[in-house]
Amino acid sequence: MNRIESIDLGDFEWPGDEENATEVPGRVFYDPAIYQREQEKIFRGEVWNFVGLEVEIPQRGDYKTVYIGDTPVVLVRGDDEQIHCWVNRCSHRNANIVLDNYGNSDGFYCVYHQWGYGLDGTLESVTFKRGLGGKGGMSECFDQTKHRPRALQVESFHGVIFASFSDEVEPLEEYLGPTVAKFMKRIFNRPIKILGRQRQHMKGNWKLYAENPRDGYHASLLHVFFATFGLFRASQEGRIHVENGGKQTCFYTFAGKEDEQAKAQGTKEAAHTYQEGKFTLEDMSLLAGKMEWDDGINLVIIDVFPIMMLQQIANVLNIRQFEPHGPDSVTVHYTFFGYEDDDEQIDEMRLKQINLIGPAGLVSMEDGLAVEIAQKGIARDSEASAVIKMGGTDVPTEGDFLGDEGPVRGFWNAYTEMMELR
Repeated sequence: MNRIESIDLGDFEWPGDEENATEVPGRVFYDPAIYQREQEKIFRGEVWNFVGLEVEIPQRGDYKTVYIGDTPVVLVRGDDEQIHCWVNRCSHRNANIVLDNYGNSDGFYCVYHQWGYGLDGTLESVTFKRGLGGKGGMSECFDQTKHRPRALQVESFHGVIFASFSDEVEPLEEYLGPTVAKFMKRIFNRPIKILGRQRQHMKGNWKLYAENPRDGYHASLLHVFFATFGLFRASQEGRIHVENGGKQTCFYTFAGKEDEQAKAQGTKEAAHTYQEGKFTLEDMSLLAGKMEWDDGINLVIIDVFPIMMLQQIANVLNIRQFEPHGPDSVTVHYTFFGYEDDDEQIDEMRLKQINLIGPAGLVSMEDGLAVEIAQKGIARDSEASAVIKMGGTDVPTEGDFLGDEGPVRGFWNAYTEMMELR
């Protein structure tokens, strides 16, 4: 049901002969055939796709619509608090059933021909099934029980909901890996509340954005704000973890701990970015915050293959889902949150620090630029190839050089294995 036909890529060959992926061919960022294969091998493959937070659908009948790759799905709270996820496609003529982004309903119906569906996606009614005025009706061979949108497997981890098309994918916590699971528990340590949402649309392939948060090399070079105000520099003390064959990555840094000799070198070699003492903020309260954890960690970036990023920068907490639109376009959905027991002062602090993130954020707007100029640079050039050898050619499971491209190599290892490209 809803199977995507496997795509033949002809004589495609991945460049490089190292054990790990250290080069990336430009073709993977613009070829429609590769994008189509991704729908089958990755988004509908043996992965867990982030689809939402339990706090977004707390009551029976609450729902949210999202995309997994190109496939529209509905996330809904059903009876007995059970969470369902099913393909947002009518079993009759393939129209979307649910048209709103969020809402609450006792059931759903397709506006095209008014076929009705339950909260779990079961087909409950067919208009004029037995005809109208003694005429027509569905054929006797029509079995209503055999027609419904495809249901996905659903698991929730500390209130973060994932869905999978695969019945063979490993249990969610095993898929996340020990370090990502540990830091997700750290962030989702108590009930949360939604503070707001933003969207950022980029004219670039979704994998360029997936690379970006795994790439500590760029973080203290592209982001003037990060380096100048000390939120992230490659010279700071921190750790990188890469787990589950490269699928999952976790970065974190410790507040106030930095190698001064390395900082001096960085200031010299990356003079365009390190502007400490030259740039200031008119309102320094943007950086006013508090240490909320007793581990001294002030920045955490978690990447869950293929389409999720979770981030703590100082007191900003946000989770992101990547929504690709063909091979050369992606929308990133940001959900900002705090804790249910936060007081008004902490709410205001988080909301002010959100100015770092999002489409016009003092940090994130530069990531959008990087994705777009990389896409333009490739320009459908089949000979274009990216090099990812900073830090070596291996993929260490743990390291302390925050500029290492090992997590990016890990991502491409996982990608090429699932796509059967190496």
